[in-house]
Amino acid sequence: MTDLIVTLDGPAGTGKSTVSKAVADRLGLPRLDTGAFYRAAGLAALRAGVDLDDDRAVADVVAGKVFDQEEGRMYLDGEDVSAEIRGQPATAASSLVSAHPDVRGLLVVFQREWVARHENRAVVEGRDIGSVVFPHATLKIYLDARPEVRAQRRAAQTGLDRAEVLDELSDRDRRDSTRNASPLIVPDGAIVIDTSDMTVVEVVDVIVDLARRVAA
Repeated sequence: MTDLIVTLDGPAGTGKSTVSKAVADRLGLPRLDTGAFYRAAGLAALRAGVDLDDDRAVADVVAGKVFDQEEGRMYLDGEDVSAEIRGQPATAASSLVSAHPDVRGLLVVFQREWVARHENRAVVEGRDIGSVVFPHATLKIYLDARPEVRAQRRAAQTGLDRAEVLDELSDRDRRDSTRNASPLIVPDGAIVIDTSDMTVVEVVDVIVDLARRVAA
C-alpha cells in the first residue's frame, strides 16, 4: 500500500482540528492529534510531581510512559485521559513541557511510531509536523488566518472575551515561533492556505483534492 501522510501545521485558531478530522474522514485515513501527546506529557509530569521547568526530569517521566491515540481518544499507560488533558492544569503544563528539546525528541519518536503502525497512511496535525516529524510527508499543508479571525473563532469556542483571546494567541504565537526546539514555521514545500475567509468545507475540499492528486 502506498504511503499517504498528510500534515497540517499552523497556529491556534486556524481550524486545524476541525479540518484535519474532516479531511481524515473524507480520505478514509486515521488522524493523529500531536497536541494531545504534549497535553498527556504535561499531565504525566504533573502527576509525577516533577519540576515542569526541568527538561531532563520531565523527559525521564515521559520516557517511562506509554502514549497512544485511537479514534480521537488519548491514552496514557492505557488510561483514557482525553477529558483530563483538556483541563486548565494539563493545558498549562503542556505549554511548559512542549518547549523542552528532550521531551519533544521523545514524543516525535512516539508520533512516528504511531503513524508507522498505521501503515504510513494518516492525517497528522500539529505545529512541527511537516518541518520536523514528517519532513518527507506526501502532502504538507500550513493553515493560517488573520489574528482577529483566529481570536474570534477561539472566543466562540471558549466563551472568553475576544480581546483576551487575541492577547493569549499573540503570546502563544511568540512562544511557538521563537522556541529553540522545533519552532512553528512554514515547512519546506508546504502549501499555505489562508482560512480567514473560507468555510471549513471549502478548506477541506481543497486539501482532499490536493491529497487525491498526489496519491494518484
